Amino acid sequence: MNPLQSEVFSYGATHGSSSYSRRIFSKLRDCHTAALGYHQTQCSESSCKHIHYQYHSCGDRHCMHCGFLSGKEWLENKMSELLPTAYYHIIFTLPHELNSLIMGHRKELFSLLFEASSYTLLKLGADPRYLGAKPGVISVLHTTGQQLSFHPHVHCIVSGGGVDNTGKWVKEKRANNNFLFPRGALQVIFKAYFLEQLRKLNKKGLVNSEDFDEVVKQAGYKKWNVEARKPFGGPAQVLEYLGRYTTKTAISKHRILAVDEHAKTVTFQYKDYREKDPAKLYKVMTLSISEFCRRFEQHFLPYRFVRIRHYGYLQNHGRTERINALLSQFELKKLPPKIKLELWVRVMELYGMDIRLCPKCKIGQMRLVAVMPAEKPYENSIIARNKASPLLNM
Repeated sequence: MNPLQSEVFSYGATHGSSSYSRRIFSKLRDCHTAALGYHQTQCSESSCKHIHYQYHSCGDRHCMHCGFLSGKEWLENKMSELLPTAYYHIIFTLPHELNSLIMGHRKELFSLLFEASSYTLLKLGADPRYLGAKPGVISVLHTTGQQLSFHPHVHCIVSGGGVDNTGKWVKEKRANNNFLFPRGALQVIFKAYFLEQLRKLNKKGLVNSEDFDEVVKQAGYKKWNVEARKPFGGPAQVLEYLGRYTTKTAISKHRILAVDEHAKTVTFQYKDYREKDPAKLYKVMTLSISEFCRRFEQHFLPYRFVRIRHYGYLQNHGRTERINALLSQFELKKLPPKIKLELWVRVMELYGMDIRLCPKCKIGQMRLVAVMPAEKPYENSIIARNKASPLLNM
């Protein structure tokens, strides 16, 4: 068990603010340890008989170690759905004046953030001056800043072209692809819709706070930030972006530089976007373990909350049929069937190593000998997930 798990996540498993948070911290602490059980395998070569213990993963979506390979598979499926059009990157950010209200009503207001941003994009897309059609939108929720501060915002990938009411493709209006929608219009519609729906939620009793009126008043005074970035250079850039923003938790393990078990501190790297000198862009911050856990916990998603959503012609219902119909208009091949590769095939593809081979003699195949279950009853689902291990199929 590394120091991050033993010191930091162990602290969170004991001192988390709720049973839900403590359970997540417990999973992160126990990931790839004997606490979650293991597969015992042995080399098939009689002259070797090497024994290996493969500890189970926690599979939690907040884990820094899990989800990479499944994320690669998801990205490949998304890549096949990209059409020959420009794709824009638009970011909708909520003002920090609403943070306290959001923290107390995370599920409702995260959902409203998705709703308000997608409403804005689809409304402007329907305007004949800009497109006159329904674009495709992939929205990804982020809640963290570089210093693990609470900073709710949604990253949106938006197609330059779209689909009209008859299902016909409408190409982008601007040949140079300088912009998709005016930034000012994005800001005004997003702010107005969010605040209107927020007041409705308050009237229904779904979002309450003693200072609700004052918080909404202060947020209303501000100019809300909507960042409309230049379009991606092509499908490869879209894929690279998705890989960075959809498969990581609040902080990646590569940014954590040290965990001091004696001083009880965590040191990590962050990017200071206010720094104009490129040589000083990356900085280092040290926090106590308790403060690191407090900040990390802020970014736990509500139970079963979906952080990646699709709108427009990419909405989930009937998406495959719509994409195939559009591909036929472009005279392109239909979507290939989705194939789930076995783990050993995926690892071979990415790293050029065969995990079925004995790590000692490099000749024999590792055969399953026994499966040790998890120590904790709440990990029953983890055993089911780990049964997908390719070692069981040898």
